[in-house]
Amino acid sequence: MRTDFVFREVGTGLRRNVTMTVAMVLTTAISLLLVGTGLLAVRTIDSTESLYSDRLEVQVSLTQDVSASDPDCSQPICSGLRSTLENSPLIASVRYESQQAAYERFQQLFAGQSIAEVARPQSLPAQLRVKLADTDGAQADAGAAAVRQAMQNQVGVRTVIDQRDVVAKLFDILSGVLNVTFALALVQAVAALLLISNTVQVSAYTRRTEVGVMRLVGATRWYTQLPFLIEAVVTGVVGAVLAGVGLVVGKIAFIDSLLAGIAQNGVIPPITLVDVVMTSVWLVPIGAAIAGITGYITLRLYVKV
Repeated sequence: MRTDFVFREVGTGLRRNVTMTVAMVLTTAISLLLVGTGLLAVRTIDSTESLYSDRLEVQVSLTQDVSASDPDCSQPICSGLRSTLENSPLIASVRYESQQAAYERFQQLFAGQSIAEVARPQSLPAQLRVKLADTDGAQADAGAAAVRQAMQNQVGVRTVIDQRDVVAKLFDILSGVLNVTFALALVQAVAALLLISNTVQVSAYTRRTEVGVMRLVGATRWYTQLPFLIEAVVTGVVGAVLAGVGLVVGKIAFIDSLLAGIAQNGVIPPITLVDVVMTSVWLVPIGAAIAGITGYITLRLYVKV
């Protein structure tokens, strides 16, 4: 097989159908960019689940009078509530957070935001932060239910909040973003597949005379189809590279600033440059495989060269 001939034909085909080639590259790049975004979202969801798996607590907020008059949970009402919780076998530990400690944590979480400037220690309730003995599955549900039941209608209790309910809302938002991203990626992928198929067919049609002559002098069908297949793979790889560049630019220009506050405060794990680069690397074989398989199927089914 003459390698120089194959690559010369590939270059000719890409130049001859330059507008369709550009359209195919851009469509593939957008599709893979959305796929990469979805993969990063999956990584973020997994990392967030790992981050919160052993950090979730049940918060028992105390009333204003108890919060203001008992800075160390030494008074009868607060100490009684604490003892009740600590006696449950479903609870691992109970930690008291005073108004001042709650205020300091609030300032740390919302540093640089306007809400941090207007908050005052007396506006935040003291809390009993309950660590469950088991944070997964039915045992966690039973532990949270035990806390609610023990604190129900108790003097000094304002509210009981299960942090798992709050985190579940965060996961719902991330899952929604993930589903939308993959849906858009699927639509773009269909458009990319159709463009690849059409480009291969047009490229083969414009060179039907040369290919016909080659077949007459003994060239195999595989040999005459190989340039078209390589054209498809090249456009897929170029599209994947552009998608990877788009992910890196998006991280630096948008994601870092968008998630800076909540990532620094430990609400969600940060998306690192290593995560983006590793995801981008995976896009290259994905793009090459999709384009190559589509080109091969098109050549076998629709192109008689």
